[in-house]
Amino acid sequence: MHAKRKLAALVGVSLAPVIAVSLPASTASAHGYISSPPSRQAQCAAGSVDCGPIKWEPQSVEGPKGLKSCSGGNERFAELNDDSKGWRVTDVGQSQTFTWKLTARHATSTWQYFAGGQKIAEFDDGGAQPGATVTHDVNFGGLSGQQKVLAVWNVADTANAFYACVDVNIR
Repeated sequence: MHAKRKLAALVGVSLAPVIAVSLPASTASAHGYISSPPSRQAQCAAGSVDCGPIKWEPQSVEGPKGLKSCSGGNERFAELNDDSKGWRVTDVGQSQTFTWKLTARHATSTWQYFAGGQKIAEFDDGGAQPGATVTHDVNFGGLSGQQKVLAVWNVADTANAFYACVDVNIR
């Protein structure tokens, strides 16, 4: 009887790596992106712009804090940095409400918005954990015309942030 148990254990240990490798890969754990006005990754997810893997993971644009790129420094999503890709531009007034859709709620230090080469808004959450959606009313401070808004969600308890770019035409 003891030999049968050893054989069963040996077979199980031998097969475990094979089974693990053959299972389909799960999608990345989700996080968040701007859904309104539609961010570049929201446009990819909706199919209104032809994109690569970001189409399936609009919430996964994560990278180290302090970056100024739409892709968050993530090469898999580099097309988000391509300003000539045909992104839909949303007409807005001097202020606009931005809505984040969160699929994993991380403790948050700050939410930052940049346009025209400057920070135009910052909201401090002081480590709070947000709900499933977060909205911010952002004033463009006199900017006008077509602008690319970089929005950054700084996570409180890691060195990472989530990035989203939104193309707007400020009237």
